[in-house]
Parts: sequence; C-alpha cells; structure tokens
Amino acid sequence: MASVDYDFIELDMGQGGKKMDILIDFITSRIKTKKISEKGIGVESFDDGAIIPLQNQSIDLVLTTDSYTVTPLFFRGGNIGDLAANGTINDLLMMGARPIAITLALVIREGLKFDELAKVVETIVDITEKYNIGIVAGDTKVMPIGSMDEAGLIINTTGLGEIPIGKRITDSSLEPDDIIISTGTLGDHGFAMLVTREGIELETEIESDVAPLLSLIEPILDLRVHAMKDPTRGGLTGVLTDWAKKSNVSIWLDEVNIPISEDVRIVADIFGIDPLHVSCEGKAIIGVHPEDADQVLNLLKANPLGKQAAIIGHVKESRKGQVLLKTAIGGHRILDKPVGEPIPRVC
Repeated sequence: MASVDYDFIELDMGQGGKKMDILIDFITSRIKTKKISEKGIGVESFDDGAIIPLQNQSIDLVLTTDSYTVTPLFFRGGNIGDLAANGTINDLLMMGARPIAITLALVIREGLKFDELAKVVETIVDITEKYNIGIVAGDTKVMPIGSMDEAGLIINTTGLGEIPIGKRITDSSLEPDDIIISTGTLGDHGFAMLVTREGIELETEIESDVAPLLSLIEPILDLRVHAMKDPTRGGLTGVLTDWAKKSNVSIWLDEVNIPISEDVRIVADIFGIDPLHVSCEGKAIIGVHPEDADQVLNLLKANPLGKQAAIIGHVKESRKGQVLLKTAIGGHRILDKPVGEPIPRVC
C-alpha cells in the first residue's frame, strides 16, 4: 500500500494536480477489488468512470460519480447546480456513453436560504429533463453552522450511462499520429470564478463555459475518436499529461493554435496564472484518428458550442510520456501537471 511523507491532508491534494495524485494513490492502493469484470474498467484506470460489461448484452454500463464544492454557489454564467448536472453528463459522454440517469445527494449547512436551494435544484432538474435523464435516487443531510464553509452546500452526483460494445473511449487509447482537438476556448470557467470572487470588472465579462456537451459530442461518436476528456481540475495540461503517460506516447502542441479568449489572457496576466492549467466545464479535448480529424472538426464547428474548435496538436511515438508545447516564438517547453489547481474551489 502507498505511503506518504505527509501527516495531514492538504488543500492542494483535492485540486487536480500532482498532490492530488498522491492522495488518490494513497486511497486506491487500499482498495482490493477495483473492477468487477476482467473486461471492464474500474478504479485502477483513473478514468472518468467505470465500464461494467453486461453478460449477453450489446451494451456496457458506464458509471461515474463526482462531488461539487464551490465558492460562491452562484457565479458568472451558472451555479453549482449547472456544475453538478453538466459535469456528470459530460463525464459519461467522455467515455462514449449515452447518459440515462443520475443520483442527487445534498449536504446542506443550516442557514442556507430556501430560495437559493430551490434555484440550484431547479437548475439540475431543468437540465436533466431537457435531455430525458432521470434523477432516480438521492440523499439529503443537514450540517450545523460551523461544520461547513460559507457556501453552505455540497452536491454529490452519480451518473449511469450505456455504451455499445466496442465503442468505449479511454485515456489509454491514444495512438501515434492522432490529432488533438480542443472544442473551444480554455480556462473560461476557472477565470469566471476568480473574477466573481475578486469583483473584477471587465468591458466584456468572462462567464463560465459550463454546459452539457450532448449535442456537440454525439455526432462524432461514430468516428474514430480514441480519447476524450473535459479539462476540469488541472485544465488542458492535466488532461494531456495523463493521456501521454497512460497511452505511452508524446503529445506535441502548438501554442498559437490553442484557443484562449482575450479576456482570459488579460486576467491570466494580472494574476500570473497559466490558462493551460485552469478548469473548463463546457469544453472537451479530443484525440482522433488523423483521417477523421477534419470531419470531426467540421462537425464540432457546426454546433454553437464548438464554433471555436481548433486542432491544437498531434501525437508521436517518441519521447513517451511527455507533453511538449511549441511556443509562439518558436521554441519548445515541456508541460507538466501543476502541483494543484491554481484557482481552488471551482468545481
């Protein structure tokens, strides 16, 4: 079992960087049964969810779970309910699954206003009803003042989806020569949370990109998509460093092709934060067979959610496990996963 050089859990250990890897390894090394079928995928893969094969069926089940604790609960472009519903939907999609149902568990601090709780729950209901996804089970706990921070609400969701046999998408399936695509601008959610907290006024306000990606992703699932991930905690860098190691390849990016809004660049410069490390909640990073890359890109651009989609890099067999960025001035630098999320408590 994994041991650590720390006596206590630190905040950075929940923020999607290298320290979180330490915590996750510490926990998962103590789990004996990590999957229920040799043909399935479980905790050992550290993917977006588990894949559970069904005997004598043409589909596999996909199961994902996540907890959401953000400050503030309401931010530019959404609220914690948007994060919970859309995050669960998108995690299923990233493995190639069609979402079927979710569970909803709420941990509420006494003193939270009923109208705030209503807005959050109604947001989740509106999203799931729109896409015919059932809220099929749940749990509610109320905690005393002082036991939770001022946000006053933690949400846990578990999502269930189905995927045709042979259509699963995993972090370890990238192949040399694959093309890497971003479905849009990066860093929007994390920086929207930051400017909300800091009260920063901009001529054009940054808003969270939180969104369900069903309409964007479903049209490309019949093409040769080898890997797909929503860049939440750890941002683009976190996604690609995981892919490079799990698929035993290198990924080469071109900085000038990576879509980042001008507002995000301005705020990033003010705070000295690299947008490539910052969370998104309505984007996907996709690894696709080179012969299908143009078709995937065109399908993405035809959807309003993907109008800023761009090819940002490619995959090589050499320098396995590394992510390299060609900078705007022509040099190269190695991208590494950050120690922690530079903007904490955003998802």
